[in-house]
Amino acid sequence: MLKFWTSFLTFFLVSLSLFSQTKYTLSGYIRDAASGEDLVGATVVIPSTGAGGYANEYGFYSLTIPEGKYQVEFRYLSYETLVKEVDLKENTTLSVELGTADVKIEEVEIRAEKEDANVTSTEMSTVTLDIERVKKLPALFGEVDIIKTIQLLPGIQSVGEGLSGYYVRGGNNDHNLILLDEATVFNASHVLGFFSVFNADALKSETKLYKGGIPAQYGGRLASVLDLRMKEGNSKEFHGSGGIGLISSRLSLEGPIVKDKGSFMLSGRRTYADVFLLFAKDPDLRKTQAYFYDFNAKANWKFSDKDRLFASGYFGRDVFKFRDLFGNDWGNATGTLRWNHLFSDKLFCNTTFVYSDFFYGLKINFDENQAFTYQSAIRDMSLKTDFSWYANPKNKIRFGAQATLHRFNPGQFIPESDTGNFVTLAMPIGHAVEYAGYIGNEQKFSPRFTAEYGLRYSFFDRVGPGTVYDYDASGETIVDSTVYSDWAVMKHYGGIEPRIGARFIVDEKSSIKASYNRMRQYLHLASNSTASFPWDLWIPSSTYIPPQIADQVAVGYFRNFADNEIEASVELYYKWMRNQIDFKNGAQLLFNRNIETELLYGKGWAYGAEFLVKKNYGKLTGWIGYTLSWVNRQIPGINNGQVYHAKNDRRHDVSIVASYEVKPSLTFSATWIYYTGNAVTFPRHRTELEGFFVPVYSGRNYDRMPSFHRMDLACDLDFKKKKESQRWSHGLNISLYNVYGQKNPFSISFVPEDQIEDNVKNKPADFGQNPNRIYAVKQFLFRWVPSVTWNFKF
Repeated sequence: MLKFWTSFLTFFLVSLSLFSQTKYTLSGYIRDAASGEDLVGATVVIPSTGAGGYANEYGFYSLTIPEGKYQVEFRYLSYETLVKEVDLKENTTLSVELGTADVKIEEVEIRAEKEDANVTSTEMSTVTLDIERVKKLPALFGEVDIIKTIQLLPGIQSVGEGLSGYYVRGGNNDHNLILLDEATVFNASHVLGFFSVFNADALKSETKLYKGGIPAQYGGRLASVLDLRMKEGNSKEFHGSGGIGLISSRLSLEGPIVKDKGSFMLSGRRTYADVFLLFAKDPDLRKTQAYFYDFNAKANWKFSDKDRLFASGYFGRDVFKFRDLFGNDWGNATGTLRWNHLFSDKLFCNTTFVYSDFFYGLKINFDENQAFTYQSAIRDMSLKTDFSWYANPKNKIRFGAQATLHRFNPGQFIPESDTGNFVTLAMPIGHAVEYAGYIGNEQKFSPRFTAEYGLRYSFFDRVGPGTVYDYDASGETIVDSTVYSDWAVMKHYGGIEPRIGARFIVDEKSSIKASYNRMRQYLHLASNSTASFPWDLWIPSSTYIPPQIADQVAVGYFRNFADNEIEASVELYYKWMRNQIDFKNGAQLLFNRNIETELLYGKGWAYGAEFLVKKNYGKLTGWIGYTLSWVNRQIPGINNGQVYHAKNDRRHDVSIVASYEVKPSLTFSATWIYYTGNAVTFPRHRTELEGFFVPVYSGRNYDRMPSFHRMDLACDLDFKKKKESQRWSHGLNISLYNVYGQKNPFSISFVPEDQIEDNVKNKPADFGQNPNRIYAVKQFLFRWVPSVTWNFKF
């Protein structure tokens, strides 16, 4: 008994001494030594106590620890670990700059240590990519594309060959939230999906995509969040970079407005197919325009150690014009104004105003009296504020709120002349208001167990002016209507969205993680196509169109090998979705005031396993990924109400990505991908009906496209500087898309024999004599596509 009370007293006194210790806060910013850019996600560790944290989206960190002397380590992927001695006797501000291996930092100790965030972080179902490494990988036509690289990772699938759209864990293409400096990008592709709108030269070094375990500050889409940030600009000295490729050229400029006080970044990219058309012999071709461009701009100013202002924007357009007969253009415009304020060394605030617009236009001119213009658009304006409160060493709390005004222009058909046969047709402009508030906490319960949990509550009001129609039992015939005035609430939705994630460290090399999140989506893309095209329409939830809801659970095992040089993980997930939208056969989506009569609703579910082995260090880097998955839907009115595979149901998906640095100036890269073909509906046979042959189809998505596989190669060559002081450097990137010329099918059509060309392979002896015989004709896009890009920096 005496031993028990002695032990208890000892424990009590030790605990009392720990809690009574005076604690102070160490805080500051972590930045790149060469450019002054904030290093998002950089880690701060005190090895002697095990305390640690990471920098937020603006490079700010905060640690509250007992008074004393410490060695503090600052780490970031691909950077040297920096160690500083700190004698903590009061609240201390310590901002540091990290350098890569070739950047020398004076008066500090530098050690090269490999990160173990794969094991220790609470994040799971998260993809992080280094932009500089992406630039060395093979690319279609030499156009570096962050979205196409993301498609090479487990759980993320391309919608089709060469296209920038993607599916995440059974979600549709419109279930992905894409943010550029916190502004929503509604259509992230050029040239009908073959290139993304993101110029890699304008982006910060790391890009993050959440597939699950999505933090509470994000919402509005079911499947994923892709958070892209523009560079802030070099705050120390002026620099430029660019490149000239086969189809486009680009140029970026950045530098200080005032050194270490403010900086700017300008980046542009443009294709020039139309420039070469000027030299065509055909006069009609000389009048043809075909190009796209992107322009990114950003500036920031540091008013004090506690206040900083950012302004950024993106402007992009696709333009195609054939003489004066046909014109087509579309594009995005975004603007972001952000104010960072530090209320104290524990409370960080970011307030943001966001503008986002997507526009589509079409002009056709048959003659001077028979011409028209078609336009559609969606526009968002948002105001949001986010707080990070570093309450104590065991709790980091985030909370905030957001309000967004949506404006929808479903389409306007405007004749160019009053004397023609066309008449003006304009769909009513629609409005909606979306609100959300959230709170989340990352709590360290013990050195081994940490949880991140939170709640998000979102509201959505479809507001007037507008008209709500009442239908009869068939749901198609209008029997009455109600007219709403400006800003009157036509329909209200709302609901709670819980988020939780947890990590348990098994040992210093491995951990187990689990997560759950619910997401609500109030905007929906009306599209009958596989990919997202610019003429597709975004429609809001309304009286008859409910919000889509998805719940996802995931569990994973994470392990590092070879002193954290190799990361490995396996994740299992299950997602169930409500109010999934599909379209009736032959649905009319354009200029339909009653579009709700063309929609069907049901449920969906997806589940699978994702395997990833990744090597981040050494001469050989890259990853091997494999996904085994199922995606199903059940919607009354489709497939006789029976369960069917969704179009993005792919059983197997494999990707191998590798880069080998022969020497600092020479790197070879290769990618190889394989995946099961998409689920599709093919005709089984034909039947004669009133003298015509009509196809008879199987069940919805009963068939499969052929499996897809392809290998790409690239060589990245950097020419050495003649002198170390020389500012100019340049290099070549040479790549070959589809090395072995695989004819991957993009589409398959079914054609009667009498419409088939005579050069068909393996044709029967009686070819051409049986018009009732049907052939499946495969169309493919790309075989061998070589490209060369000359890159430069100064």
